[in-house]
Amino acid sequence: MAGQSKLLPFPRDRTVRGIVSDLTRLYLSHRTRISRAVWITLFVALANRIRHAISEQKAASLRDAKQRAARRGTTSTAGGQGEETPRKKVELNRDFFRSLLRLLKIVIPGWRSKETRLLISHSFFLVLRTLISVRVAEMDGQIVKALVKGKGKEFLKRIVWWMIIAIPATFTNSMLSYHQAELSLKYRTRLTQHIHDKYLSNLTFYGLSALDDRIKNPDQLIAVDVSKFSSSLAELYSNLAKPLLDMTIYTYSLSRSVGGEGVVFMSLLVQLSANVMRALTPPFGKYVADEARLEGEFRFQHSRLIDHSEEVALYGGHNAEKDTLDKGYFTLIKHVNYILRRRFYHGFMEDFVIKYFWGALGLLLCSVPVFVKIPGQVAMNMGDRTETFVTNRRMLLSASDAFGRVMFSYREIMELAGYTSRVASLLDVMDDIQSGHFEKKLVSSSGTEDNEAVLRGRGTVHESKDITFIDVPIISPNGDVLVKALSFSLKDGDHLLIVGPNGCGKSSLFRILGGLWPVYGGTVYKPPFSAIFYIPQRPYLSRGSLRQQIIYPDSLRQMRARGVTDADLVSILKILGLEHLVDMYEEGWDAEAEWRDALSGGLQQRVAMARLFYHRPRYAILDECTSSVTLETEKTMYDNAKALGITLMTVSHRRSLWKYHTHILQFDGQGNYVFTKLDADRRLRLEDEKEELDVRLRQVPELERRMAELEAVMGEGQGEGEGEG
Repeated sequence: MAGQSKLLPFPRDRTVRGIVSDLTRLYLSHRTRISRAVWITLFVALANRIRHAISEQKAASLRDAKQRAARRGTTSTAGGQGEETPRKKVELNRDFFRSLLRLLKIVIPGWRSKETRLLISHSFFLVLRTLISVRVAEMDGQIVKALVKGKGKEFLKRIVWWMIIAIPATFTNSMLSYHQAELSLKYRTRLTQHIHDKYLSNLTFYGLSALDDRIKNPDQLIAVDVSKFSSSLAELYSNLAKPLLDMTIYTYSLSRSVGGEGVVFMSLLVQLSANVMRALTPPFGKYVADEARLEGEFRFQHSRLIDHSEEVALYGGHNAEKDTLDKGYFTLIKHVNYILRRRFYHGFMEDFVIKYFWGALGLLLCSVPVFVKIPGQVAMNMGDRTETFVTNRRMLLSASDAFGRVMFSYREIMELAGYTSRVASLLDVMDDIQSGHFEKKLVSSSGTEDNEAVLRGRGTVHESKDITFIDVPIISPNGDVLVKALSFSLKDGDHLLIVGPNGCGKSSLFRILGGLWPVYGGTVYKPPFSAIFYIPQRPYLSRGSLRQQIIYPDSLRQMRARGVTDADLVSILKILGLEHLVDMYEEGWDAEAEWRDALSGGLQQRVAMARLFYHRPRYAILDECTSSVTLETEKTMYDNAKALGITLMTVSHRRSLWKYHTHILQFDGQGNYVFTKLDADRRLRLEDEKEELDVRLRQVPELERRMAELEAVMGEGQGEGEGEG
């Protein structure tokens, strides 16, 4: 009893009110020790949580390393055959922070960059805005205090000061909006330039679409997702840094007014409810990533229809294309509606907890100075209590709003995680392509497992003056080995004619020569990329002036540097009968049009040949590039190309081209080939004789049938004569 009386030096009261009063007095008498114990406990809990997070990250790093090692042991690095790579799950894990850090190093390249200076300026205005808000909260309490006391002059004075402080407050808000928009633009510029540098170097853009199928729509990623990522990142800094700063300053100000224990207790309740909300929050990051992917696929379907509109129209396939587009659209809409439903339920829960549950806790906290006497607090009259309540209420509402924005920012972070995942995946795939690693789901007619050893292999490529293939396998886009080992050699002036059925490897051979496809085996000696020029059956006409169609891919500055003038270009056009193109437009060489539509197929092929004459490469690959021109124009094209010293490699079935070549490479479509010198006259005679014999052989069944009919008729006539006899 002596110990108890020493601990509780006040009368013993067994009623509930007495117990509460005793506990309150006990707490107030030991308030300093309790506060220290609470803060120390919170600090220890925070340190333990950080240590636990670090250990989890180390364990996740070890798991990732093991998974990458397992994938390297089972995935083909050559053809990418095997199982399709599973889609990454978007979540706040180590992969997200690693990808985000990589992108941050791109958009903020250094401490002395413009982006860093903009961030520092943005942070300054964020701090200034919070300090102004604290001052405004105090002024609100003073205004209400003057109003309650009935002091009109003081009330008007406070109103004037309140209007004066509104000037820097509104200026600060405008600067915050400006900084956020400017940061988004800077981020997008940096990231777009970085992606363009990688995308348009080392033929990465070709490998991304032809040799790898992990990225279905790079245009969507570069044009849309990069913009959304930049905006989301810029908004997240404002929407996360300012609320955290507000919470810190407002919580400190509140703790001075109502006591730190009340703030800590309310924070624990808020944290508990926040954890419950986080556990019930849907994976919006994954939803956003899937929505962006479906948007890209729907856009790609429309682009594909535009690119192949003529073929679809000739086939009458508009109904089939409509079904495909409708299916893509309704798949997208179904997913969007699902997201809207999940956001409805989540928003209902979020608004109730943040606005009303936390608001009720705040009212209880603001009432502490009114109903509980805090040590060190002087006695307050009605006006003082009103001022304190209004000020605390204003700061509490601001702190609650800040915490609510932090909670809302979790959804924004998940959306940022979705955009980060897609942009980072684009960069990862481009890095893989530049390092020679491709992944593509193959559909081989002979079974890709039979070709696995070939697809995994890699040959060697050496720069040389001549073209030589030594035991090089020719692979189709779907993984079939068309020719197991191709060997031939060409020197300057050895004009090569390549013939064979469709799908025999002609295009694959040219892609290897152009450096578009990897060499899966053997050895290739070939000139540098700049020494080989390719002209397809339907040439590519770029956007730009008429002059640019002739000098593509050179620019006007590069043309001037080569010492070529417009008069030289006119002389090239005259050779091909195209000089009228300059006179067709008032702007002359500077005329711009959609040349693919403005020029016929024959004119396009002649423009492509003019492009060849301008560049004068050592080797030219001509892929059915004279199919739409006359024989006279064809003769002019080939004669002038050979006169310029260009070694020709032609794919064509036109017999009129045989006389322009010295060698022939013939594929039979069964994996065999013949490479030999070409005697055009002798081959034409043999071909004529072969066609004549083929016609005769086709007549044999008809002659045999007719012979059988005649024999039958003659047999019947002989039988009737014997019967009459």
